Amino acid sequence: MECLIGICGRDFVVVASDTISARSIVSMKQDLDKMYKMSDKLLMLVCGESGDTNQFAEYIQKNVQLYKMRNGYELSPTAAANFTRRNLAEYLRRSPYNVNLLIAGYDNEEGPSLFYLDYLASMNKVNYGVHGYGSFFTLSIMDRYYKEDLTQDDAVKLLHKCVDEISKRFLVSLPSFKVRVIDSNGIQDLPDITVSKDT
Repeated sequence: MECLIGICGRDFVVVASDTISARSIVSMKQDLDKMYKMSDKLLMLVCGESGDTNQFAEYIQKNVQLYKMRNGYELSPTAAANFTRRNLAEYLRRSPYNVNLLIAGYDNEEGPSLFYLDYLASMNKVNYGVHGYGSFFTLSIMDRYYKEDLTQDDAVKLLHKCVDEISKRFLVSLPSFKVRVIDSNGIQDLPDITVSKDT
């Protein structure tokens, strides 16, 4: 019942994740942050089984930080995504993690990047990506309105369109989405998107 959304623009990546933690038909928590800061300009969004998401995300997060301490520089978004994919693939053959990921980052040489990884350890660099049931409602909106030269304001408006569609069409209520942007200045919080009850 979760939803992660990412949109890559010219010089930024805007990401959003719902804030609900649920198991079966029970909502446990409504203010969960599903985004893990891996470095100053690198963010990982995780959804899936709650134990798996927390354990796997923290394992990757700490190993990326360890790499920086040992080598004196941070992994690029591409290197971090490949490291994550390799770990996911290795665990798939032993004790699989049921996690789906979006990795968003900014590199001074490569620019902005958004990577889409699933629980079977497949990875793709994408312009936009959505995980969870929300993808059934939002991918067509992304196909229609996404442009390569999107500004940050346009990306946030597109994000609002996606969340509005989810709140209208999806049977389950996802009350709010946490929104962040990653650009050359690092990771910044944007105002949360709260779904109004009358939609």
